[in-house]
Amino acid sequence: MAEFEYQDVAKMIDHSLLNPTLTTDDLEAGIQLALAYDVASVCIMPYYMKNCAERLAGSTVKASTTIGFPHGGHTTVIKRAEAEQAIADGCEELDMVVNISKVLSGDWDYVRNEIAEIVEIAHNAGQKVKVIFENSYLNNEQKIRLCEICTEVNADWVKTSTGYGSGGATQEDLKLMREHSGDQVQVKAAGGVRDLDTLLAVRAIGVTRCGASRTAEILGEARKRLGLPEIEATASDNSGY
Repeated sequence: MAEFEYQDVAKMIDHSLLNPTLTTDDLEAGIQLALAYDVASVCIMPYYMKNCAERLAGSTVKASTTIGFPHGGHTTVIKRAEAEQAIADGCEELDMVVNISKVLSGDWDYVRNEIAEIVEIAHNAGQKVKVIFENSYLNNEQKIRLCEICTEVNADWVKTSTGYGSGGATQEDLKLMREHSGDQVQVKAAGGVRDLDTLLAVRAIGVTRCGASRTAEILGEARKRLGLPEIEATASDNSGY
Protein backbone atom coordinates (compact mmCIF):
# COMPACT_ATOMS: atom_id res chain seq x y z
CA MET A 1 0.00 0.00 0.00
CA ALA A 2 1.36 3.42 -0.97
CA GLU A 3 2.38 5.65 1.92
CA PHE A 4 1.07 8.82 0.29
CA GLU A 5 -2.08 10.28 -1.20
CA TYR A 6 -2.08 11.70 -4.71
CA GLN A 7 -2.55 15.28 -3.51
CA ASP A 8 0.42 14.85 -1.14
CA VAL A 9 2.80 14.62 -4.11
CA ALA A 10 0.90 16.60 -6.76
CA LYS A 11 0.83 19.67 -4.52
CA MET A 12 4.62 19.47 -4.11
CA ILE A 13 5.28 20.19 -7.77
CA ASP A 14 5.91 23.59 -9.34
CA HIS A 15 5.66 22.73 -13.04
CA SER A 16 8.55 24.59 -14.65
CA LEU A 17 8.13 26.39 -17.97
CA LEU A 18 11.30 28.49 -18.01
CA ASN A 19 13.39 27.22 -20.90
CA PRO A 20 13.87 30.21 -23.24
CA THR A 21 13.23 28.05 -26.33
CA LEU A 22 9.68 27.15 -25.28
CA THR A 23 7.14 28.51 -27.76
CA THR A 24 3.77 29.96 -26.80
CA ASP A 25 2.21 26.66 -27.88
CA ASP A 26 4.61 24.85 -25.54
CA LEU A 27 3.67 27.18 -22.69
CA GLU A 28 -0.04 26.65 -23.28
CA ALA A 29 0.46 22.87 -23.38
CA GLY A 30 2.46 23.07 -20.16
CA ILE A 31 -0.26 25.04 -18.40
CA GLN A 32 -2.83 22.48 -19.55
CA LEU A 33 -0.65 19.65 -18.23
CA ALA A 34 -0.32 21.36 -14.87
CA LEU A 35 -4.08 21.77 -14.65
CA ALA A 36 -4.69 18.15 -15.64
CA TYR A 37 -2.37 16.84 -12.92
CA ASP A 38 -3.51 19.51 -10.41
CA VAL A 39 0.01 20.49 -9.33
CA ALA A 40 0.94 23.21 -6.83
CA SER A 41 1.90 25.88 -9.35
CA VAL A 42 3.10 26.73 -12.82
CA CYS A 43 6.42 28.61 -12.78
CA ILE A 44 6.49 30.38 -16.11
CA MET A 45 8.55 32.99 -17.93
CA PRO A 46 7.56 36.49 -16.77
CA TYR A 47 6.28 37.69 -20.14
CA TYR A 48 3.60 34.99 -20.10
CA MET A 49 2.56 35.52 -16.48
CA LYS A 50 -0.69 37.36 -17.23
CA ASN A 51 -1.82 34.73 -19.72
CA CYS A 52 -0.90 31.98 -17.28
CA ALA A 53 -2.77 33.55 -14.37
CA GLU A 54 -5.86 33.94 -16.53
CA ARG A 55 -5.70 30.27 -17.56
CA LEU A 56 -5.28 29.12 -13.95
CA ALA A 57 -8.07 31.30 -12.55
CA GLY A 58 -10.62 29.25 -10.65
CA SER A 59 -8.28 26.27 -10.26
CA THR A 60 -6.18 25.17 -7.28
CA VAL A 61 -2.97 25.61 -9.32
CA LYS A 62 -1.12 28.81 -8.47
CA ALA A 63 0.61 31.14 -10.92
CA SER A 64 4.30 31.73 -10.26
CA THR A 65 7.24 33.33 -12.04
CA THR A 66 10.86 34.33 -11.59
CA ILE A 67 12.58 37.49 -10.37
CA GLY A 68 16.22 38.27 -11.21
CA PHE A 69 16.41 34.97 -13.08
CA PRO A 70 18.65 33.10 -13.65
CA HIS A 71 21.82 34.85 -12.49
CA GLY A 72 20.58 37.19 -9.75
CA GLY A 73 22.73 40.10 -10.89
CA HIS A 74 19.92 42.55 -11.63
CA THR A 75 19.90 45.75 -9.58
CA THR A 76 17.48 45.77 -6.68
CA VAL A 77 15.34 48.43 -8.37
CA ILE A 78 14.88 46.13 -11.38
CA LYS A 79 14.01 43.18 -9.15
CA ARG A 80 11.46 45.39 -7.41
CA ALA A 81 9.97 46.37 -10.76
CA GLU A 82 9.84 42.74 -11.84
CA ALA A 83 8.08 41.78 -8.61
CA GLU A 84 5.55 44.59 -8.92
CA GLN A 85 4.82 43.74 -12.55
CA ALA A 86 4.51 40.02 -11.80
CA ILE A 87 2.01 40.70 -9.02
CA ALA A 88 0.06 43.08 -11.25
CA ASP A 89 -0.10 40.28 -13.83
CA GLY A 90 -1.57 37.87 -11.28
CA CYS A 91 1.50 36.16 -9.84
CA GLU A 92 0.90 34.42 -6.50
CA GLU A 93 4.41 33.08 -5.83
CA LEU A 94 7.65 34.82 -6.80
CA ASP A 95 10.85 32.78 -7.21
CA MET A 96 13.66 35.33 -6.78
CA VAL A 97 17.38 34.73 -7.25
CA VAL A 98 19.70 36.25 -4.68
CA ASN A 99 22.58 38.39 -5.90
CA ILE A 100 25.10 35.54 -6.06
CA SER A 101 28.01 37.93 -6.56
CA LYS A 102 27.11 39.79 -3.37
CA VAL A 103 26.75 36.52 -1.45
CA LEU A 104 30.20 35.39 -2.57
CA SER A 105 31.56 38.85 -1.70
CA GLY A 106 30.15 38.61 1.82
CA ASP A 107 28.04 41.75 1.46
CA TRP A 108 25.32 40.42 3.72
CA ASP A 109 23.63 43.79 4.34
CA TYR A 110 23.01 44.16 0.60
CA VAL A 111 21.76 40.60 0.31
CA ARG A 112 19.46 40.91 3.32
CA ASN A 113 18.04 44.28 2.26
CA GLU A 114 17.29 43.07 -1.25
CA ILE A 115 15.53 39.91 -0.12
CA ALA A 116 13.59 41.91 2.48
CA GLU A 117 12.39 44.38 -0.15
CA ILE A 118 11.02 41.67 -2.44
CA VAL A 119 9.41 39.84 0.47
CA GLU A 120 7.78 43.09 1.60
CA ILE A 121 6.36 43.78 -1.87
CA ALA A 122 4.95 40.27 -2.13
CA HIS A 123 3.56 40.08 1.39
CA ASN A 124 1.93 43.50 1.11
CA ALA A 125 0.05 42.10 -1.89
CA GLY A 126 -0.82 38.88 -0.06
CA GLN A 127 1.58 36.79 -2.15
CA LYS A 128 4.62 34.62 -1.37
CA VAL A 129 8.35 34.48 -2.13
CA LYS A 130 10.76 31.63 -2.74
CA VAL A 131 14.42 32.70 -2.40
CA ILE A 132 16.80 30.90 -4.77
CA PHE A 133 20.36 30.40 -3.50
CA GLU A 134 22.13 28.58 -6.41
CA ASN A 135 23.87 26.27 -3.95
CA SER A 136 26.36 24.78 -6.42
CA TYR A 137 28.32 28.05 -6.23
CA LEU A 138 28.20 28.41 -2.43
CA ASN A 139 29.85 26.86 0.60
CA ASN A 140 27.90 25.62 3.62
CA GLU A 141 28.59 28.75 5.64
CA GLN A 142 27.06 30.91 2.90
CA LYS A 143 24.04 28.61 2.56
CA ILE A 144 23.46 28.71 6.32
CA ARG A 145 23.71 32.52 6.42
CA LEU A 146 21.15 32.77 3.63
CA CYS A 147 18.80 30.48 5.55
CA GLU A 148 19.20 32.71 8.60
CA ILE A 149 18.50 35.86 6.57
CA CYS A 150 15.43 34.33 4.93
CA THR A 151 14.15 33.38 8.38
CA GLU A 152 14.76 36.91 9.69
CA VAL A 153 12.85 38.57 6.84
CA ASN A 154 10.05 35.98 6.78
CA ALA A 155 10.60 34.56 3.32
CA ASP A 156 8.15 31.77 2.54
CA TRP A 157 10.60 29.28 1.00
CA VAL A 158 14.31 28.78 0.59
CA LYS A 159 15.14 27.14 -2.73
CA THR A 160 18.28 25.28 -3.78
CA SER A 161 18.84 26.38 -7.34
CA THR A 162 17.56 27.80 -10.61
CA GLY A 163 17.95 24.61 -12.61
CA TYR A 164 20.38 26.51 -14.86
CA GLY A 165 23.49 26.60 -12.65
CA SER A 166 26.25 24.01 -12.45
CA GLY A 167 24.24 21.73 -10.16
CA GLY A 168 20.82 21.17 -8.67
CA ALA A 169 19.31 19.99 -5.41
CA THR A 170 21.19 17.49 -3.27
CA GLN A 171 19.85 15.70 -0.22
CA GLU A 172 22.74 17.11 1.83
CA ASP A 173 21.81 20.67 0.91
CA LEU A 174 18.13 20.07 1.55
CA LYS A 175 18.86 18.70 5.02
CA LEU A 176 21.12 21.68 5.72
CA MET A 177 18.49 24.18 4.59
CA ARG A 178 15.73 22.51 6.58
CA GLU A 179 17.92 22.45 9.69
CA HIS A 180 18.94 26.11 9.49
CA SER A 181 15.66 27.70 8.38
CA GLY A 182 12.91 28.71 10.78
CA ASP A 183 9.86 26.50 11.14
CA GLN A 184 7.78 29.01 9.16
CA VAL A 185 10.17 28.84 6.18
CA GLN A 186 9.54 25.99 3.75
CA VAL A 187 12.16 24.32 1.53
CA LYS A 188 11.99 23.91 -2.24
CA ALA A 189 14.21 21.56 -4.26
CA ALA A 190 15.00 22.52 -7.85
CA GLY A 191 17.09 20.65 -10.36
CA GLY A 192 17.41 16.88 -10.20
CA VAL A 193 13.99 15.74 -8.96
CA ARG A 194 13.07 13.63 -11.97
CA ASP A 195 11.19 10.62 -10.59
CA LEU A 196 8.66 9.75 -7.92
CA ASP A 197 11.10 7.98 -5.61
CA THR A 198 13.34 11.06 -5.49
CA LEU A 199 10.31 13.23 -4.81
CA LEU A 200 9.30 10.98 -1.93
CA ALA A 201 12.87 10.97 -0.59
CA VAL A 202 13.06 14.77 -0.42
CA ARG A 203 9.55 14.90 1.05
CA ALA A 204 10.83 12.74 3.90
CA ILE A 205 13.51 15.40 4.58
CA GLY A 206 10.83 18.07 4.94
CA VAL A 207 10.79 19.53 1.42
CA THR A 208 7.35 20.89 0.49
CA ARG A 209 7.94 21.97 -3.13
CA CYS A 210 10.00 20.75 -6.08
CA GLY A 211 10.61 22.44 -9.40
CA ALA A 212 10.01 19.82 -12.07
CA SER A 213 9.69 19.42 -15.80
CA ARG A 214 9.00 15.68 -15.72
CA THR A 215 5.66 16.25 -14.05
CA ALA A 216 3.76 13.81 -16.23
CA GLU A 217 6.25 11.03 -15.56
CA ILE A 218 6.42 11.66 -11.80
CA LEU A 219 2.70 12.00 -11.23
CA GLY A 220 1.86 9.33 -13.80
CA GLU A 221 3.89 6.89 -11.70
CA ALA A 222 2.18 8.14 -8.53
CA ARG A 223 -1.23 7.50 -10.05
CA LYS A 224 -0.12 4.07 -11.22
CA ARG A 225 1.04 3.07 -7.73
CA LEU A 226 -2.20 4.37 -6.24
CA GLY A 227 -4.35 2.56 -8.78
CA LEU A 228 -5.72 5.81 -10.22
CA PRO A 229 -6.62 6.24 -13.92
CA GLU A 230 -4.05 7.69 -16.29
CA ILE A 231 -4.31 11.32 -17.32
CA GLU A 232 -4.14 12.15 -21.01
CA ALA A 233 -1.94 15.25 -21.04
CA THR A 234 1.41 15.78 -22.68
CA ALA A 235 3.83 18.67 -23.06
CA SER A 236 7.41 19.20 -24.14
CA ASP A 237 9.88 18.00 -21.52
CA ASN A 238 12.46 20.74 -22.03
CA SER A 239 11.83 23.28 -19.31
CA GLY A 240 15.34 23.20 -17.84
CA TYR A 241 14.61 21.41 -14.56
